[in-house]
Amino acid sequence: MKKLILSKQPWPTKATMSQIYEKNLWGGNPTEFYSGEGSHDPALVTPYIEVVSNFLKSFEKPLTVCDLGCGDFNVGKQLVEYTAHYHAIDIVPALIEHNKTKFQASNVTFHCLDIAVDELPKGDCALLRQVLQHLSNKEVQQILDKLKHFHYVILTEHIPTGDFEPNKDKISGQGIRLKQNSGMDVLAAPFHWKVKEVKELLSLELENGKGRIVTTLYLL
Repeated sequence: MKKLILSKQPWPTKATMSQIYEKNLWGGNPTEFYSGEGSHDPALVTPYIEVVSNFLKSFEKPLTVCDLGCGDFNVGKQLVEYTAHYHAIDIVPALIEHNKTKFQASNVTFHCLDIAVDELPKGDCALLRQVLQHLSNKEVQQILDKLKHFHYVILTEHIPTGDFEPNKDKISGQGIRLKQNSGMDVLAAPFHWKVKEVKELLSLELENGKGRIVTTLYLL
């Protein structure tokens, strides 16, 4: 992979996310694309796959799913069989090209898109797994505005344990709001996202006070 030449802060989100993979800032084999422990640790991935696949299997007619921030596709590849079509979307061009060569199925399409500004494929259900937590409030709002076109949204976020102030703003990038004792709550200010129903599907407490990872289903 070519080295990126980046100039001034704040970097555009595409350049920032590309550099994370270039420099293996989420760990893993330096020669491979790696989306971090959240996409590979069985303690985190297996329960997520179970609850999301059970949701998808509950429909007589399979849903079309849009995975908004598919990363290295280690998680998405385990959900494809339960869908009519699976749109796997990420902002990093080299990552998407890699996924296209490594994962091939008749009902999977990979897209390189900036989900905050680009038009999204049509679908029934959107998945966002630990994506919004890396983005600025402006980009989060842009994405939430687009999600109204889906019937279901399954959102996973890493949040503090106990009380916290939600949605403190940040520059888009590798880090999340946890160090500010904050985390995403799309129903709270400044977003006040309007939904019909909310159901928590999964909450995983992390060790050493590192917060919890919560997966929530929203009916729009």
